[in-house]
Amino acid sequence: MNVAILMGSDSDLPRLEGCLDILRELDIPFEARVMSAHRTPHDVVAFVESARERNVGAFICAAGGAAHLAGVVAAHTSLPVLGIPMDNPPLGGLDALLSTVQMPGGVPVATFGANRGGPVNAALFAARLLALGDPALAVRVEAHRASQSEDVRKKDARLQEKLG
Repeated sequence: MNVAILMGSDSDLPRLEGCLDILRELDIPFEARVMSAHRTPHDVVAFVESARERNVGAFICAAGGAAHLAGVVAAHTSLPVLGIPMDNPPLGGLDALLSTVQMPGGVPVATFGANRGGPVNAALFAARLLALGDPALAVRVEAHRASQSEDVRKKDARLQEKLG
């Protein structure tokens, strides 16, 4: 299955690189588009409604300001929607965070941090969701987890060596 990534602006792309890196590392196909819940709502709906035909298993939506992109997507699909509020001025992402996390009952959007870790965690969460039906992906996800643990152990060993 694929992951569909929607961003409200092309300026969000640099902040989504960590997300794209994780999906590439785990060999998860993805598509990424710039679409606006406010400026191109018909394009968003058409994209979402054709998702199953493109083998999409989850959406990652990144937007700042009112951050309605994830909500619009969730209103038009039963697939998992993962929202990343972008930390844009003037409110540093608080407005986007509140818009993303306060979805009404029956329109679920999982919400991730408006910081550097948010896009990475959204990609990892999407991978875990897709791995429920893909044993090979489950192995890759587990290997990624193990490599993170090993990285921490190596850093600790370097610290211990430095401290003497």
